[in-house]
Amino acid sequence: MMVKLWKKKKNLSKEIEKFTFGKERKLDLLLAPYDIISTMAHSSMLSSIELLKGNEFKVLMQELKKIYLEIVEGNFYISDYVEDVHSQVEIILTHRLGEIGKKIHSGRSRNDQILLDLKLFIRQKIQSVVENVYSLFKTLLTLSDNYKEILMPGYTHDQIAMPSSFGLWFSSYAESLTDDFLLLQAAYRITNKNPLGSAAGFGSSLPLDREFTTHILGFENFNYNVIYAQMVRGKSERVVADALASISYTLAKLSQDICLSTSQNFGFITFPDHITTGSSIMPHKKNIDVLELIRSLCNKINSLPNEIAMIIANLPSGYHRDFQIIKEILLPIFDDLKSCLQIYKYLFEQMIINNNILNYSKYHYLFSVESVNKYVLEGMSFRDAYKKVGCEIQNGNFQTLTREVTTHVVNLCNENIHHFMKSVVNSFHFEKANEAVYRLLTVS
Repeated sequence: MMVKLWKKKKNLSKEIEKFTFGKERKLDLLLAPYDIISTMAHSSMLSSIELLKGNEFKVLMQELKKIYLEIVEGNFYISDYVEDVHSQVEIILTHRLGEIGKKIHSGRSRNDQILLDLKLFIRQKIQSVVENVYSLFKTLLTLSDNYKEILMPGYTHDQIAMPSSFGLWFSSYAESLTDDFLLLQAAYRITNKNPLGSAAGFGSSLPLDREFTTHILGFENFNYNVIYAQMVRGKSERVVADALASISYTLAKLSQDICLSTSQNFGFITFPDHITTGSSIMPHKKNIDVLELIRSLCNKINSLPNEIAMIIANLPSGYHRDFQIIKEILLPIFDDLKSCLQIYKYLFEQMIINNNILNYSKYHYLFSVESVNKYVLEGMSFRDAYKKVGCEIQNGNFQTLTREVTTHVVNLCNENIHHFMKSVVNSFHFEKANEAVYRLLTVS
């Protein structure tokens, strides 16, 4: 039977206990370092309002740092009989420090405790996402510059349309990531608000200093209304999921483009044999399974906002155990997205571009618009030029006027795109959160 800090007299039945706690304890290991950081901040505030005496606070902080180190080194676990990470930390502190360990929950509920842990977790994970996406972004722009004059056919309605270039194609996905970052920045700002001091959602009669914990944790601000601080649970996860889904949408679309481009019917891109898998029956097959898995994983992430929205759709204000399920589906997604981003970097290092795509006869009409535009530049009206070239195509006597690189497919504006992306990345101001956590963990 589990130890529960809220337990009174009667034990919870084993059947209910097994179902209710589900994957909670396993997932709570991911939150363990953030629970220590949040407890250190809360203890610092309790000391500032003299609910912890000077020596008590010093001993407590030293022990919390020891536990944090145990977590980092992989020596922390949640006992089978303990309900969650919050209980485990309090039990360890009480076991090691006696009465001091029992004081850390003053003015705090598990409701604002888990909400704070999640916000600290998400805040750090968003930083990791930004670092990995920005790295991929720079790779895309480098490829764009390197291949800006290599032509490829553009398609609309899945039909051959107009000349494009690999430079234009790579750059388009780089710029897509800049818009994805705008959404991620909004999600970060919503997450980067301190809920601590809201307790169970109704505040506390203790003289808690919410501005103190906001500052010491490096938050941008705190949720002013204590009821709303709890209402953020579910809402903030959905907003974050929306931002992650936007990035995933870009990656899934890119994966689909590359999958098509590597097929024999297109032949725009190839990869070395060590990147591909084969068939158990067809000896000629070279399958880009890794891109199909990226596409599938990203589409899974794309479904996440809807999953969360359906869980929270009809919930009234206040805490509900439904939120536990959101934790189960959201927390692992960050590592899934990170793995997709990192494997993409590797794939782009191995990618082989076909430099002579347009030599095939099927691209004979690809430059028809260039022919129209040439007549326009010579003084003919666009409508007459369009009709002239259209008739030539219908009559089978169209002659391509040019197959040279044209200005509009190499005018990429990559410097502008990079400048904008850099300004968005810098405006996250991760350094404020990083410095705050560092001070908590290092200052004696």
